[in-house]
Amino acid sequence: MDSPLAEAIGGRSASVLGKHLDMHTVGDLLRHLPRRYETMNDLDKVDPRDLTVGDQVNMIAEVRSARGERKFRRGGGKQLHITTMTVAAGALELSVTFFNQPWRVRTMPVGSRAFFAGKLEKFRDRWQLGSPRAMRISTGDDESDPDDESIKLPPVTPIYPATKDVQTWELLAAVRQTLDVFDDPIDPVPAEVRERHGLIDLGRALRDIHLPATLEAARPAMRRLTWDEALGLQLALQGERLNAATRPAPACPRAEDGLAAAFDARLPFELTAGQRRVGDELAAALAGTTPLNRLLQGDVGSGKTVVALRAMLQVVDAGRQAVLLAPTEVLAAQHARSLRAMLGPLGRAGEPAGLFGDDDEPVELDTSEQATRIVLLTGSLAAKERRQALLEVQSGTAGIVVGTHAVIQEKVGFADLGLLVVDEQHRFGVRQRDELRSRPGETAPHLLVMTATPIPRTVALTVYGDLENSVLDELPAGRKPIETHAVPGGRPKWLARVWERVREEVDAGHQAYVVCPRIGDDGPPSDEEEGGGPGGPGGPGGSHGSDGSDGEERRPPLAALEVAELLAAGPLAGLRLEVLHGRLPAEEKDDVMRRFSAGDVDVLVSTTVIEVGVDVPNATVIVVLDAERFGVSQLHQLRGRVGRGDTASSCFLVSDLEGPSMERLQRIAEITDGFAMADLDLELRNEGDVLGTEQAGRRRTLRFLSVRRHLEEITEAREVARTLLAEDPTLAHHPRLAGLVRGVVGDEGASFLDKL
Repeated sequence: MDSPLAEAIGGRSASVLGKHLDMHTVGDLLRHLPRRYETMNDLDKVDPRDLTVGDQVNMIAEVRSARGERKFRRGGGKQLHITTMTVAAGALELSVTFFNQPWRVRTMPVGSRAFFAGKLEKFRDRWQLGSPRAMRISTGDDESDPDDESIKLPPVTPIYPATKDVQTWELLAAVRQTLDVFDDPIDPVPAEVRERHGLIDLGRALRDIHLPATLEAARPAMRRLTWDEALGLQLALQGERLNAATRPAPACPRAEDGLAAAFDARLPFELTAGQRRVGDELAAALAGTTPLNRLLQGDVGSGKTVVALRAMLQVVDAGRQAVLLAPTEVLAAQHARSLRAMLGPLGRAGEPAGLFGDDDEPVELDTSEQATRIVLLTGSLAAKERRQALLEVQSGTAGIVVGTHAVIQEKVGFADLGLLVVDEQHRFGVRQRDELRSRPGETAPHLLVMTATPIPRTVALTVYGDLENSVLDELPAGRKPIETHAVPGGRPKWLARVWERVREEVDAGHQAYVVCPRIGDDGPPSDEEEGGGPGGPGGPGGSHGSDGSDGEERRPPLAALEVAELLAAGPLAGLRLEVLHGRLPAEEKDDVMRRFSAGDVDVLVSTTVIEVGVDVPNATVIVVLDAERFGVSQLHQLRGRVGRGDTASSCFLVSDLEGPSMERLQRIAEITDGFAMADLDLELRNEGDVLGTEQAGRRRTLRFLSVRRHLEEITEAREVARTLLAEDPTLAHHPRLAGLVRGVVGDEGASFLDKL
């Protein structure tokens, strides 16, 4: 499998595959799986309704007509030979034109079959194949012809993912040539595991996946290769869990009359049953020296922050520090404000009353032994503020540190770090979250990872398999469901009613968000925006001059700066509007959010910088413009910015597009449960996004494993991985399994093999 590909198919062919498909070894080629299989009886299964202009296709078709003619080029000069064919595959009929290939009429006569490849085009409602390439299918008894290029197909023909430079029949030829000289590899999966789970040998799987005798023979081959990926991934995840447990965590037992107990006593509401249950689980784990390694997931507004704060206070009671890591400065600042508001005097040790607002009753300098301090540490702090924050962190004065990735930097030292809380884990990579835990020392901090985007069990097992899982599955008492509407922005009356609703809510004393996908003003791009130019002529959310159907050429995404101007001069004139986006200086962002939280701003026109963590109970309506440009989970998060008080709230998802885009938004509008939303997200999204770098912290190398379809394989592989690693933590006695892990997750993902 590790042999150079050139040894199997020759240097010239190997060079082409290396250049265009990044294939360099025999394993690279044999793990490039067929997309589908065809037999000669499959020609009638092609449906033109499944095709889209611009698709790059590889297909088997029958020649229905063929003629060649010579024409002079315009302006005189050389003759041009044009071969025009009509080919058919099922209900699909295409026109194919070859230039200066006169032998095509002879070698591909009417009634013959061939592979055709090219880009689908349409001219006068007739399908065409642009820049076509073709390979005639040999019947096995054709007469020799020096101009004839043909290929004899196996009974079940694999159709490979290809490119415009490498066609499926070229891959088939390379695979055949390789398998002719291929020695079956020694199987990395132990024989007893294969027997227990009904897995065929790896060598047989590789042969049957490429050249199956029947379609049925390909199924156990695919299961075996899928199972290998599941096992490699689970070994990596379970190995990371074992690696995290090699150093003990600091024991932080619950104090009966400490800061955590004082906080519970001043809570103005009853904790939900779920919050108490998860809180008890965390408290028990924090009391021990086995590192807490847990994912806390719950729907938007389910009270994860309170659960995390109670855990952090238990750590502070034990004389140690806790860190809350947020993906953005806006969210970090919001968390710092929220924690200070919840703790009141208990979070202001040594600070004068009123420093962070006047919500609490005046007190003198708080000298209570129970009190702690909360420090905000972000990359944009002024030099003096940063020095002071670093001093408080390093001296241990700050019991709770809230920050962004700036906290991870090496020069940030802690007196005694006991707990790391990571909010919105999908915004961080696995490596990022592990940096704080892997610093030198006798102990490693406990880890609590939070996500407000509930995830299906398959994703939890696949992406977060190194973490235990706790779920908050209920909302606090008094929360009312958010009424959601998908609004066609191309209908002026509907859009006008949206802005009327915003004004009605403001007139009733409430506040509103308006979210746009782009900042605007042609400034440098921001991580939170999609990019593009100014909005169209229909006003914010209005028509862009087309019929709004999917596939039309689209206008650029709407920009917050431009939308704010249009609203201030039009439907929301007279209201107090402010703009918030990621390009603003940190102090200005913080000021805008403070004033919005205080009720001094009626409407906040924003980008997705407010997507997570922003908590303003008085906000009761949110309008998302160009909503089709946002992902399912992102829209659910944005919707969660309202409905945080005891007043009924509304969310409007505005889109110019109709067809599938509007149907998708309508499905989102009908679903309120975050876990059902997560299943919809997985259904609609490309799995590469689910398993991509941001989500999993590793490059995407999974080729066969589907988190939607392979729960059984993932679950089985997880148990096998745990058993194997319990007996052989570094896989020293299973070197080929170690190689399997590296092949699935790469050297970085397999780093646990070198640490244990």
